[in-house]
Amino acid sequence: MLHITLPDGSQREFPGPVTVAEVAASIGSGLAKAALAGKIPAEGGSGFKVVDTSHLITQDSPLSIVTAKDADGLEVIRHSTAHLLAYAVKDLFPDAQVTIGPVIEHGFFYDFSYKRPFTPDDLVAIEKRMTELANKDEPVVRRVLPRDEAVVYFKGMGEHYKAEIIASIPSNEDVSLYREGGFEDLCRGPHVPSTGKLKHFKLMKVAGAYWRGDHRNEMLQRIYGTAWATKDELQQHLTMIEEAEKRDHRKLGRELDLFHIDEHAPGLVFWHPKGWTLWQEVEQYMRRVYRENGYQEVKGPQIIDKSLWEKTGHWDKYRDNMFTTESEKREYALKPMNCPGHILIYKQGIKSYRDLPLRYGEFGQCHRNEPSGGLHGIMRVRGFTQDDGHIFCTEEQILPECLAYTALLQKVYADFGFKNIIYKVATRPDARIGSDEVWDKAEHALMESLRASGCEFEISPGDGAFYGPKIEYTLKDAIGRQWQCGTMQVDFSMPERLDAEYVGEDGARHRPVMLHRAIVGSLERFIGILIEEHAGALPTWLSPVQVAVLNITDAQADYCREIAKSLQNQGLRVLTDLRNEKITYKIREHALQKLPFIVVVGDKEKEAGAVAVRARGNKDLGVMPLEDFSRLIAADVSSKV
Repeated sequence: MLHITLPDGSQREFPGPVTVAEVAASIGSGLAKAALAGKIPAEGGSGFKVVDTSHLITQDSPLSIVTAKDADGLEVIRHSTAHLLAYAVKDLFPDAQVTIGPVIEHGFFYDFSYKRPFTPDDLVAIEKRMTELANKDEPVVRRVLPRDEAVVYFKGMGEHYKAEIIASIPSNEDVSLYREGGFEDLCRGPHVPSTGKLKHFKLMKVAGAYWRGDHRNEMLQRIYGTAWATKDELQQHLTMIEEAEKRDHRKLGRELDLFHIDEHAPGLVFWHPKGWTLWQEVEQYMRRVYRENGYQEVKGPQIIDKSLWEKTGHWDKYRDNMFTTESEKREYALKPMNCPGHILIYKQGIKSYRDLPLRYGEFGQCHRNEPSGGLHGIMRVRGFTQDDGHIFCTEEQILPECLAYTALLQKVYADFGFKNIIYKVATRPDARIGSDEVWDKAEHALMESLRASGCEFEISPGDGAFYGPKIEYTLKDAIGRQWQCGTMQVDFSMPERLDAEYVGEDGARHRPVMLHRAIVGSLERFIGILIEEHAGALPTWLSPVQVAVLNITDAQADYCREIAKSLQNQGLRVLTDLRNEKITYKIREHALQKLPFIVVVGDKEKEAGAVAVRARGNKDLGVMPLEDFSRLIAADVSSKV
């Protein structure tokens, strides 16, 4: 008898080999109908793998039935919908050649070679044809061919890109193909059992993509789509995309006159006066955080000799992302991070155990040679500034330092309006430096610090830096998107490589542990996140202009200037608009700039020493004495709401 163990520990017996679909049917007709795939132990006993419902189980095994409610099920849906897209394209445009179609976050894409660009009308027709093919509920059937036979097969169909992909596979390997109706595609799988399982999808856009990602190759057409388990989930995602487009920091950056990116400096930011005011508010806030929490601010050089990057290991691991230059036959790199420079500062003078923990902070400008295709407004740039900090401490001080840091980070995020934080511990990658013993200590310290902070956390296996594990602090914004910003990394290796020491209580020399930490991370990226989180309507304490003072006629001009001066003396950022324009026009113009407050002054307000106050969102707060408005706005700034 063959025994199948289910997730609840119960077992099912079968007289011989059995498919995943047959196991699901033995449990119940509802599960049989819902089953998309199965999950069984991977070969070698390391982890699990997802397989088709047609997969034949030949020996005793644990098994989970995968449905649309599971994350694995959603991935199978998206992978299968990519194939459905290719099926529809080939059905409508037989001359098109298919290339690759992977799953991505929230959906999938498929790259095609075709004689003309696909149009928006084409996308509508393709999506309609996908729905028709899905409704036919055609079975998705897997078969296996020897590599060389598969090459001949796809060449015979005129699918030269597929043939090239298969030819790159070792000759002694077989390849799997999946057929649905009249379409067959190369794929490892798994896939849904039939096209009728694919119900909730939407094609989003067409973009260019080079074959194999190489600009020297042909430009293909990449069709992006999204797919979900339910109609409601699809609609929620489409609503989120619509909302995200309204909040796009690039669009708001132009409309609010904050910054721009210029073709003369790709990946670098030109900050306009209002944008730089916002920048300064964030930086000065973080500078106060440094000062109030025992950090000493330092500043390192932008360009450092190649030999230092070789000692730290960055040159071997990170060379392709570094900008380099040469002077007097010496090679230098524009720094991509600040940590080596902080060790050089630490090494100046003898340090004692009494000096530890020693906390350095720097608003360090870094440069990384990001691919041009990956640049995205101020979110992904080549030049950026980090609120970078490094703590030099003993092993015994790791836990209390990490505890204090998490509490500090939570307060900072709350002040910026973020309460929902996701915690992940990224563990050792395959390519790393340092012994397993050291990695064990570092990973244990980070996990214990989160447990002691009362934070639930996930493990991200293999996602640590090459020199140490890290906690990743991810923000969830107002429309549900996630942004990884803060980090805390434990590093035993770099102090060793750069020969950093301290004199211990025993009089001997010891290596400090180096904690790499950032709260907001890249200031550019964080400001982009803030703009999108608040849809450009920044809290009063961050708003580049906090109040606009408007006159109705020239008779109130001097009084407006007095009001502005009084508010400026209070430390507020004030704009005075004395133009000879209709007051309704001026109010609307400043409202579109999303200012927190607009005060309007006519003859009555002037005579009473008062102001008529309008708050953002077209809220009329009425007429009040200037002193009352001063107290109101001061409280708003102080609350950071």
